[in-house]
Amino acid sequence: MTTKITSNRTEILAGVSSFLATMYIIVVNPSILSQTGMPFNAVLTATVILSFFCSLMMGLYAKNPIVVAPGMGMNAFFTFTAVKGMGISYQIALGAVFWAGVLFVILSVFNVRTYIVKAIPTQLRFAISAGIGLFISLIGFENAKFIVDNPATLVGIASFKDPIVITFLIGLFITAVLIVRQTTGGIIIGIVLTTLLAIPIGRLWGDASAINFGNAQLVTWQGIFSSPDFSLLFQLDLVNSLKVSLFPVIFAFVFTDMFDSISTFVGIAEAADLYDENGEPQNVKKSLMTDAVATLLGGILGTSPGTAYIESAVGIEQGGRRGLTAITAGLLFLPFMFLSPLLSIVPAIATAPALIIVGVFMMKPIAKINWSELDDAVPAFLALALIPFSYSITQGIIWGFLSWTIIKVSVGKSKEVSLALWIIDAFALVALFWGH
Repeated sequence: MTTKITSNRTEILAGVSSFLATMYIIVVNPSILSQTGMPFNAVLTATVILSFFCSLMMGLYAKNPIVVAPGMGMNAFFTFTAVKGMGISYQIALGAVFWAGVLFVILSVFNVRTYIVKAIPTQLRFAISAGIGLFISLIGFENAKFIVDNPATLVGIASFKDPIVITFLIGLFITAVLIVRQTTGGIIIGIVLTTLLAIPIGRLWGDASAINFGNAQLVTWQGIFSSPDFSLLFQLDLVNSLKVSLFPVIFAFVFTDMFDSISTFVGIAEAADLYDENGEPQNVKKSLMTDAVATLLGGILGTSPGTAYIESAVGIEQGGRRGLTAITAGLLFLPFMFLSPLLSIVPAIATAPALIIVGVFMMKPIAKINWSELDDAVPAFLALALIPFSYSITQGIIWGFLSWTIIKVSVGKSKEVSLALWIIDAFALVALFWGH
């Protein structure tokens, strides 16, 4: 193992950092899934339980510092494609999530997913890590409303006269200076200070109504206690979700979750040097099994599939290297089953600087890409660029795989395409044509 020895204090601080970077899912996931008719509070309860249990499993069983929670992107697919697009009930969609989880477990038991990890060419691993770094930085800039949509140019930069943007930039540079000075707990300090700086918005200056659900104040206090709602527990429809017409839904959950989790493990391992003696992401089989259980539990508890979170890189860059990081983050989720209103204290602009700084760290492997050999460089660049440009880790890795295969075969280097990669390419093509 190349895992560095760290103190419990460092691991706990890292766990707090990872939690602060991922806790948005507690509110965001219910806000998306509730559009299917699922009760908001019930989805929130399911989100917390899944994040708590599976993050603990990742720490205790897989011994990796990676947080697990319902996946962004898959909750949108669940809501807008499966339920609203195909006109099925959320109970049937939950059944599809469960069966996807069953397939995950089978693939993990027989080590198929581990073989898939090994099939990813080293050059693409470097590119995936850097691409994910760009992606989570983009999420940070977007959460801070610094990068906004622009009809003329697709994206643009917000007005510097906006108090929200000014506060975010101050928080970003404070966090950057703390990190450069190697201040212990620098990311957490940055989040706290940015939250404090955001308190005057809507009170003394500025208006956050456009981004805070009509509330002029960016930092709000909505009380402490909220009773958990278990009404979605075991509400999945196991029979009707096995209809042939729903196989594409199950397949989409399987494919998307598989490559999101694999690329997360590979990206984090590359950025943090979390490899075993064989050069593979540490404890990858157990980590993938944890991810499979998270998907299966999603259907049972009443939420979209659970997956490893790339935002875990926040805690890893804070120094987390062991399972205690994930255990700490998992434990921090549990109180919010009762204390969810407290989440309103930390606004998105306070965690955005952390995501951007992590993006900086995750760009390290870009220097390892063999840019002088274009048959390596072109597929690597496509994977790197398409992850943020398509706003999808899955799309970036699919096109990285496909372009690697096409180019290597075309230039007489077919030996560099493994049998496993050929199989992955076949599934990638099915996913592309089935999904569009």
